[in-house]
Amino acid sequence: MVLSKGSGSLFSNPTKYHQVVDALQYVMLTRPDLAFAVNKVCQFMHQPTDDHWMVVKQILHYLRSTSSHGLFIRRDSPFLLEAYYDSDCARCLDDRHSTCGFSMFLGNNLISSTSRKQRTVSQSSTEFEYKALADTAAELTWIQSLFRKLGISLRSIPTLWRDNLVDTYLSANPVFHARTKHVEINFQFVQEKVARHDLQVQFISTHDQLADILTKALSSQRFDCLRSKLQVVSRP
Repeated sequence: MVLSKGSGSLFSNPTKYHQVVDALQYVMLTRPDLAFAVNKVCQFMHQPTDDHWMVVKQILHYLRSTSSHGLFIRRDSPFLLEAYYDSDCARCLDDRHSTCGFSMFLGNNLISSTSRKQRTVSQSSTEFEYKALADTAAELTWIQSLFRKLGISLRSIPTLWRDNLVDTYLSANPVFHARTKHVEINFQFVQEKVARHDLQVQFISTHDQLADILTKALSSQRFDCLRSKLQVVSRP
């Protein structure tokens, strides 16, 4: 179901809607597979409708049917930092903002993830892709700073994985002036990070893009596959 502000009639008990959705935000701490759906229903807290509530009940039904699932953390995971990030193409019907998401791993362990709408409307596909890259790089920079304060050294340069070659090219050499002249200057700090070898941006196929689960609705087969790769698994 594609949700918007005007879909359905007003829900009769908005307080109940607020309470349930607030609770779901806490559940996301160990269930990142809920991030996209919960992010979507959070956008209608001010005036929920019956259609919005129907989606909330679907989330609860899914959560009940997968109550044995949780985020699995391995002790013997390699000490390598990498992130997968993705964004959709202005799919919000209300304001045409894009949704971006990233999942960040320390070895095999998921340590950070998010799904959220971008704050501004993008004027091109290059812009919303690069905004997602900048947001992910900022989170990665914060984690690197935290590691340094703890006296922890990484074994290699952190890697950002993206299924879009434009981001990879722009992060190394911003030569597409006609396509990037309107992108805000604060997003350009990614290029400095790459030049200083603080991180690297690499291409990955769409099939292997783990952040897809955080930015769009997927088929059940694709969803289950990506959920397991996020290390959200059923307890034995």
